[in-house]
Amino acid sequence: MTRAPSFEDPLGDFTADTRVVTLAAMAALVGVISAFVALALVRLIGLFTNLAYFQGFDTSFTAPSANALGLWAVGVPVVGGVIVGVMARYGSEKIRGHGIPEALEAILIGQSRMSAKVAILKPLSSAISIGTGGPFGAEGPIIMTGGAFGSLFAQAFHLSPAERKTLLVAGAAGGMAAVFGTPVAAALLAVELLLFEWKPRSFIPVACAAAVAGALRVPLLGSRPLFPVTPHALPAWPELFAALGLGIVAGFGSEFLTWLVYASEDLFRKPPIIGCGGRCWAGR
Repeated sequence: MTRAPSFEDPLGDFTADTRVVTLAAMAALVGVISAFVALALVRLIGLFTNLAYFQGFDTSFTAPSANALGLWAVGVPVVGGVIVGVMARYGSEKIRGHGIPEALEAILIGQSRMSAKVAILKPLSSAISIGTGGPFGAEGPIIMTGGAFGSLFAQAFHLSPAERKTLLVAGAAGGMAAVFGTPVAAALLAVELLLFEWKPRSFIPVACAAAVAGALRVPLLGSRPLFPVTPHALPAWPELFAALGLGIVAGFGSEFLTWLVYASEDLFRKPPIIGCGGRCWAGR
């Protein structure tokens, strides 16, 4: 006979004490750090875009399509990929991933510990990759980088693994809130992907970090939405059905793209010069 869930169960633990206040204050500081980390990531992306496509030293966003490189522009993403590959090979293996799986790995099997090397190399490599034309977004890098700074902050104060996890997730949520200007969505996404629980002692600090970082986004990055939508008339029924069909196609397309990314990663692990240190010869 199945026992009904109880508030005494770990997942149903809604108790809180004064420690939540301390963690919330720490998370607010992590939110401040995450906001400046987000600013650095955005500026680095703009810098490498201008360096790669316009040979200028500027951190503002510029569309790469306006470059005058001609056919030479085809080689820019290749050069960027080689640079990032060298950084991953001789810097840290943790920067190879998409960001979110590595944060999950640190939480699940690494006691929420992340290194300072990752906190530096991840935004740098991501900015090079995105700035040179790589088809990537900022969500994975900012989750990884913000989480790394949150983890380092917690390690500096010798917090417990559970509290380190809370501040790691707070850093990730703060970074997302600062980049995308969506503090509520950032907090909920962090709870769903990284916290694995719904408890006041972890959710309140994460929400504080997201709120602080979201507020700092205005003076640091401006109040405009990251993806502005121009005003338009209400769609008619044919347009709604067309959007429904497009959503279904996009769902299958995203599944195919995900499979293609992982298949490509598996393929590029086989050559001995890319990531296996020569151990791939003869199946070793």
